[in-house]
Amino acid sequence: MPHKFKCSEMVLLNQLGFTSSKTSTATVYEVVRLMPADQYGEVSYRIKAGTIERAVRESEIRST
Repeated sequence: MPHKFKCSEMVLLNQLGFTSSKTSTATVYEVVRLMPADQYGEVSYRIKAGTIERAVRESEIRST
């Protein structure tokens, strides 16, 4: 499966579950690394906002 997003692209986390207007401020993350597909064939990314960096699956993020 090819990657949908590229390095340095800005993305948002998909909000899963309960959301309220007080927590709707979305943090914009930068894609810093493309990672290989997992055992189910879904590719992953390393994303970063400020000093916080995390790994996410492609289904967990969306374009800004």
